[in-house]
Amino acid sequence: MLKGKTALVTGSTSGIGLGIALALARQGANLILNGFGDVEGPKAEVAALGVKVGYHGADMSKPSDIAAMVAYADAEFGGIDILVNNAGIQHVAPVQDFPPEKWDAIIAINLSSAFHTTRLALPGMLQRGWGRILNIASVHGLVASAQKSAYVAAKHGLVGFTKAVALETATSPVTVNAICPGWVLTPLVQKQVDALAEREQVSNDEAKRRLLAEKQPSLQFTTPDELGALAVFLCSDAAFNVRGQAWSMDGGWTAV
Repeated sequence: MLKGKTALVTGSTSGIGLGIALALARQGANLILNGFGDVEGPKAEVAALGVKVGYHGADMSKPSDIAAMVAYADAEFGGIDILVNNAGIQHVAPVQDFPPEKWDAIIAINLSSAFHTTRLALPGMLQRGWGRILNIASVHGLVASAQKSAYVAAKHGLVGFTKAVALETATSPVTVNAICPGWVLTPLVQKQVDALAEREQVSNDEAKRRLLAEKQPSLQFTTPDELGALAVFLCSDAAFNVRGQAWSMDGGWTAV
C-alpha cells in the first residue's frame, strides 16, 4: 500500500517507534530510523522486509540536528512522505521538585521537535501532492497524571499542535493526526514498573498488574504492533478525511 513512499520515524530504534517503522515497512515504505542505543539491529529488522532503510542520529532536542536529518532524507530518499513524530523522554517528580533542565529537555524533545520536523517536511509533501503526519502523543495528551507535569504539558501541546496543523492543511492532500496510547510496555514504562516493584516490594509481574489496574481497565498493555497497525490505517486512502484527531488506544483509560 505504501510502496515507493518514504517514512521518517523519530525515536524508532526501539519500542513504539520501531513497531510503527516495521508496520510501515511491511506495507512497502522505505524507512529512515532515528534514535539512540542499538542501531544495527533495528536497521536489519527493517531491511529484512525488503525496503530501503537509512538512519540519522539527530538529537531531537537540537533544531540544527533536525534540519540536518531532513536534509539527509531529501538527499538520500528524495524527501519525506510520512512523518511520525515519536521521540520522547520522561521524568517523574512533584512540580516543586521538578528539575528545570528536565522540564526543558522534555518540552524540547516531546513537543518542539515535532514543530521543527513538521515545518521542514511539510513543504515537500505539499509540493509532491501527498503526505501523512502522525504525532505520537499519549493518553496524557488528553488527561493528566500527578508528578508528570512536563510530560502532560508537552503531550497536551502536541495534541493542540496536531489540530492547528490539520486545520492549516485541511484542503490539501496532507493529513495530520495524533495517536494517544495508554500504557505500552516500552523501556520508558518498564522503568516505572521497576520503580513500583522496588517501592512496594513486589514482583515485576505484580508491579505490571498494579500499574495497569490504576488506569487501564483492559488490564492489558497496548502493543507496538497494534499502534503500528493504527498508523498504517491513518496512512491509507481510507483515512483521507481523518484530520486533526487524537486517536486513543488506551484500553479504556479515557472512557471513564
